[in-house]
Amino acid sequence: MRLTHLIFLLYFFSFLNCKQLKLEPTKIEGKLIQITDTLLVDPEIESYIKPFRNHIQKDLDSVLAYSVNTYSKSDGLFNTAIGNFMADAVYSEANPVFKSRTGKNIDMVLLNHGGIRSILPKGHVTKRTAYEIMPFENSIVVVALKSNQIDSLVNYLCRKKKAHPISKLKLTINENGKIIETKIKGEAIKSDKIYYVATNDYLYNGGDNMTFFQTNDSLYVLNYKIRNALIDNFKKIDTINPVIDDRFVQIK
Repeated sequence: MRLTHLIFLLYFFSFLNCKQLKLEPTKIEGKLIQITDTLLVDPEIESYIKPFRNHIQKDLDSVLAYSVNTYSKSDGLFNTAIGNFMADAVYSEANPVFKSRTGKNIDMVLLNHGGIRSILPKGHVTKRTAYEIMPFENSIVVVALKSNQIDSLVNYLCRKKKAHPISKLKLTINENGKIIETKIKGEAIKSDKIYYVATNDYLYNGGDNMTFFQTNDSLYVLNYKIRNALIDNFKKIDTINPVIDDRFVQIK
Protein backbone atom coordinates (compact mmCIF):
# COMPACT_ATOMS: atom_id res chain seq x y z
CA MET A 1 0.00 0.00 0.00
CA ARG A 2 1.34 3.37 -0.92
CA LEU A 3 2.09 5.91 1.80
CA THR A 4 -0.43 8.40 0.38
CA HIS A 5 -3.17 5.76 0.56
CA LEU A 6 -2.26 4.94 4.14
CA ILE A 7 -2.38 8.61 5.15
CA PHE A 8 -5.77 8.97 3.47
CA LEU A 9 -7.17 5.94 5.32
CA LEU A 10 -5.86 7.14 8.65
CA TYR A 11 -7.42 10.55 8.07
CA PHE A 12 -10.69 8.95 6.93
CA PHE A 13 -11.05 6.71 9.97
CA SER A 14 -10.06 9.53 12.29
CA PHE A 15 -12.82 11.63 10.74
CA LEU A 16 -15.35 8.82 11.25
CA ASN A 17 -14.39 8.46 14.90
CA CYS A 18 -14.75 12.19 15.45
CA LYS A 19 -18.19 12.11 13.88
CA GLN A 20 -19.32 9.17 15.99
CA LEU A 21 -17.87 10.17 19.34
CA LYS A 22 -19.26 13.13 21.20
CA LEU A 23 -16.33 14.55 23.06
CA GLU A 24 -16.80 17.06 25.85
CA PRO A 25 -14.14 18.83 27.89
CA THR A 26 -13.85 17.68 31.47
CA LYS A 27 -11.57 20.43 32.66
CA ILE A 28 -10.53 23.89 31.47
CA GLU A 29 -7.40 25.50 32.77
CA GLY A 30 -6.01 28.97 32.16
CA LYS A 31 -2.80 30.77 32.91
CA LEU A 32 -2.30 34.53 33.24
CA ILE A 33 0.65 35.78 31.21
CA GLN A 34 1.68 39.26 32.30
CA ILE A 35 2.61 41.66 29.50
CA THR A 36 5.20 44.06 30.93
CA ASP A 37 8.29 45.97 29.78
CA THR A 38 10.38 43.04 30.93
CA LEU A 39 9.41 41.19 27.74
CA LEU A 40 12.22 41.22 25.24
CA VAL A 41 11.75 43.35 22.12
CA ASP A 42 12.34 41.65 18.80
CA PRO A 43 14.96 43.90 17.11
CA GLU A 44 13.77 42.99 13.63
CA ILE A 45 10.13 43.86 14.36
CA GLU A 46 11.13 47.03 16.23
CA SER A 47 13.29 48.15 13.31
CA TYR A 48 10.41 47.60 10.91
CA ILE A 49 7.72 49.51 12.84
CA LYS A 50 9.91 52.37 14.14
CA PRO A 51 9.58 54.65 11.07
CA PHE A 52 5.79 54.18 11.07
CA ARG A 53 5.56 54.91 14.80
CA ASN A 54 7.70 58.04 14.47
CA HIS A 55 5.59 59.31 11.59
CA ILE A 56 2.32 58.78 13.52
CA GLN A 57 3.70 60.39 16.69
CA LYS A 58 4.91 63.41 14.72
CA ASP A 59 1.53 63.78 13.03
CA LEU A 60 -0.41 63.43 16.32
CA ASP A 61 1.78 66.01 18.06
CA SER A 62 1.61 68.64 15.31
CA VAL A 63 0.28 71.88 16.85
CA LEU A 64 -3.02 73.09 15.37
CA ALA A 65 -4.22 75.78 17.81
CA TYR A 66 -3.83 77.19 21.30
CA SER A 67 -6.26 76.77 24.21
CA VAL A 68 -6.49 79.75 26.59
CA ASN A 69 -7.55 77.64 29.59
CA THR A 70 -8.29 74.06 30.61
CA TYR A 71 -11.88 73.07 29.89
CA SER A 72 -13.73 70.12 31.42
CA LYS A 73 -17.19 68.64 30.91
CA SER A 74 -17.77 68.94 34.68
CA ASP A 75 -17.37 72.74 34.69
CA GLY A 76 -21.05 73.54 34.16
CA LEU A 77 -24.46 72.22 35.18
CA PHE A 78 -26.57 72.69 32.03
CA ASN A 79 -23.91 73.65 29.50
CA THR A 80 -20.13 73.57 29.54
CA ALA A 81 -17.49 75.47 27.62
CA ILE A 82 -15.99 72.32 26.11
CA GLY A 83 -19.42 70.97 25.20
CA ASN A 84 -20.40 74.26 23.60
CA PHE A 85 -17.17 74.27 21.65
CA MET A 86 -17.72 70.73 20.37
CA ALA A 87 -21.32 71.31 19.33
CA ASP A 88 -20.45 74.61 17.63
CA ALA A 89 -17.50 72.96 15.87
CA VAL A 90 -19.75 70.19 14.53
CA TYR A 91 -22.20 72.80 13.23
CA SER A 92 -19.44 74.91 11.69
CA GLU A 93 -17.77 72.00 9.90
CA ALA A 94 -20.78 69.82 9.04
CA ASN A 95 -23.20 72.49 7.80
CA PRO A 96 -21.26 73.32 4.61
CA VAL A 97 -21.06 69.60 3.80
CA PHE A 98 -24.78 69.13 4.40
CA LYS A 99 -25.73 72.22 2.42
CA SER A 100 -23.56 71.28 -0.56
CA ARG A 101 -25.36 67.93 -0.78
CA THR A 102 -28.93 68.95 0.02
CA GLY A 103 -29.21 72.70 -0.41
CA LYS A 104 -30.47 72.89 3.18
CA ASN A 105 -28.95 74.12 6.43
CA ILE A 106 -28.57 72.26 9.72
CA ASP A 107 -30.95 73.77 12.27
CA MET A 108 -29.31 72.54 15.48
CA VAL A 109 -26.77 70.12 16.92
CA LEU A 110 -27.15 67.65 19.79
CA LEU A 111 -24.27 65.52 21.10
CA ASN A 112 -23.91 63.60 24.36
CA HIS A 113 -22.18 64.61 27.56
CA GLY A 114 -20.67 61.14 28.00
CA GLY A 115 -19.02 61.33 24.59
CA ILE A 116 -16.53 63.90 25.87
CA ARG A 117 -13.76 61.63 27.12
CA SER A 118 -11.05 64.10 28.15
CA ILE A 119 -10.39 67.70 29.06
CA LEU A 120 -9.29 70.32 26.57
CA PRO A 121 -6.02 71.29 28.25
CA LYS A 122 -4.49 74.74 28.36
CA GLY A 123 -1.70 75.25 25.85
CA HIS A 124 -0.95 73.73 22.49
CA VAL A 125 -3.81 71.83 20.86
CA THR A 126 -2.85 68.94 18.59
CA LYS A 127 -4.41 66.08 16.69
CA ARG A 128 -3.69 63.97 19.75
CA THR A 129 -5.94 66.33 21.72
CA ALA A 130 -8.82 65.53 19.37
CA TYR A 131 -8.23 61.78 19.72
CA GLU A 132 -8.22 62.08 23.52
CA ILE A 133 -11.43 64.12 23.62
CA MET A 134 -13.18 61.90 21.06
CA PRO A 135 -11.54 58.43 20.92
CA PHE A 136 -14.64 56.83 19.43
CA GLU A 137 -15.33 56.41 15.72
CA ASN A 138 -18.66 58.25 15.96
CA SER A 139 -19.75 59.91 12.72
CA ILE A 140 -22.02 62.86 12.10
CA VAL A 141 -25.51 62.21 10.78
CA VAL A 142 -28.30 64.70 10.11
CA VAL A 143 -31.84 63.68 11.02
CA ALA A 144 -34.99 65.39 9.73
CA LEU A 145 -37.38 65.73 12.69
CA LYS A 146 -40.92 67.01 12.96
CA SER A 147 -41.92 69.50 15.64
CA ASN A 148 -43.37 66.81 17.94
CA GLN A 149 -40.02 65.00 17.87
CA ILE A 150 -38.25 68.26 18.68
CA ASP A 151 -40.62 68.57 21.64
CA SER A 152 -39.54 65.07 22.76
CA LEU A 153 -35.90 66.08 22.36
CA VAL A 154 -36.39 69.20 24.47
CA ASN A 155 -38.36 67.31 27.13
CA TYR A 156 -35.54 64.75 27.29
CA LEU A 157 -32.96 67.49 27.95
CA CYS A 158 -35.15 69.08 30.62
CA ARG A 159 -35.78 65.75 32.31
CA LYS A 160 -32.13 64.66 32.32
CA LYS A 161 -30.79 68.10 33.34
CA LYS A 162 -27.35 67.19 32.03
CA ALA A 163 -24.96 69.30 29.98
CA HIS A 164 -25.43 67.48 26.68
CA PRO A 165 -23.64 69.64 24.08
CA ILE A 166 -26.08 71.64 21.94
CA SER A 167 -25.71 74.33 19.29
CA LYS A 168 -28.32 76.70 17.81
CA LEU A 169 -30.85 75.54 20.42
CA LYS A 170 -31.75 77.86 23.32
CA LEU A 171 -33.55 76.31 26.26
CA THR A 172 -34.69 78.02 29.46
CA ILE A 173 -36.36 76.22 32.37
CA ASN A 174 -37.61 77.40 35.76
CA GLU A 175 -36.61 76.11 39.19
CA ASN A 176 -39.15 73.28 38.88
CA GLY A 177 -37.74 72.18 35.54
CA LYS A 178 -40.69 73.53 33.55
CA ILE A 179 -39.87 74.87 30.09
CA ILE A 180 -40.14 78.64 29.86
CA GLU A 181 -38.60 79.19 26.43
CA THR A 182 -37.39 77.09 23.52
CA LYS A 183 -35.86 78.57 20.40
CA ILE A 184 -33.93 77.19 17.45
CA LYS A 185 -31.76 79.76 15.69
CA GLY A 186 -33.56 82.47 17.63
CA GLU A 187 -37.08 81.44 16.61
CA ALA A 188 -39.85 79.58 18.39
CA ILE A 189 -40.51 76.02 17.21
CA LYS A 190 -43.03 75.90 14.36
CA SER A 191 -45.49 73.03 14.17
CA ASP A 192 -45.35 72.75 10.37
CA LYS A 193 -41.57 72.83 9.99
CA ILE A 194 -39.06 70.02 9.47
CA TYR A 195 -35.89 70.55 11.51
CA TYR A 196 -32.52 69.15 10.47
CA VAL A 197 -30.66 68.03 13.58
CA ALA A 198 -27.00 67.04 13.45
CA THR A 199 -25.99 64.35 15.93
CA ASN A 200 -23.80 61.26 15.98
CA ASP A 201 -24.63 57.76 14.81
CA TYR A 202 -24.52 56.41 18.37
CA LEU A 203 -27.31 58.72 19.52
CA TYR A 204 -29.27 58.23 16.32
CA ASN A 205 -29.37 54.51 17.09
CA GLY A 206 -30.83 55.13 20.55
CA GLY A 207 -27.71 55.70 22.63
CA ASP A 208 -28.29 57.43 25.99
CA ASN A 209 -31.99 56.55 25.53
CA MET A 210 -32.43 59.25 22.88
CA THR A 211 -35.26 57.39 21.21
CA PHE A 212 -36.79 60.53 19.68
CA PHE A 213 -34.58 60.19 16.59
CA GLN A 214 -36.68 57.19 15.53
CA THR A 215 -38.78 57.24 13.37
CA ASN A 216 -37.59 60.23 11.35
CA ASP A 217 -38.55 61.92 8.11
CA SER A 218 -35.11 61.45 6.52
CA LEU A 219 -31.57 60.48 7.48
CA TYR A 220 -28.43 61.95 5.93
CA VAL A 221 -25.14 60.17 6.56
CA LEU A 222 -22.25 62.61 6.06
CA ASN A 223 -19.40 60.06 6.41
CA TYR A 224 -17.65 62.65 8.56
CA LYS A 225 -16.29 61.67 11.96
CA ILE A 226 -16.81 64.03 14.88
CA ARG A 227 -13.11 63.76 15.68
CA ASN A 228 -12.23 64.90 12.15
CA ALA A 229 -14.63 67.82 12.48
CA LEU A 230 -12.78 68.84 15.66
CA ILE A 231 -9.42 68.57 13.91
CA ASP A 232 -10.66 70.63 10.96
CA ASN A 233 -12.00 73.24 13.36
CA PHE A 234 -8.74 73.34 15.32
CA LYS A 235 -6.92 74.12 12.08
CA LYS A 236 -9.17 77.09 11.32
CA ILE A 237 -8.96 78.90 14.64
CA ASP A 238 -5.77 80.19 16.16
CA THR A 239 -7.02 80.55 19.74
CA ILE A 240 -9.65 78.45 21.52
CA ASN A 241 -11.55 80.29 24.23
CA PRO A 242 -15.06 78.81 24.64
CA VAL A 243 -17.44 79.95 27.39
CA ILE A 244 -20.43 78.74 29.37
CA ASP A 245 -23.35 80.78 28.02
CA ASP A 246 -27.15 80.95 28.11
CA ARG A 247 -27.98 78.26 25.54
CA PHE A 248 -29.39 76.04 28.32
CA VAL A 249 -30.08 77.69 31.67
CA GLN A 250 -32.32 77.38 34.70
CA ILE A 251 -33.72 80.55 36.22
CA LYS A 252 -35.40 81.09 39.59
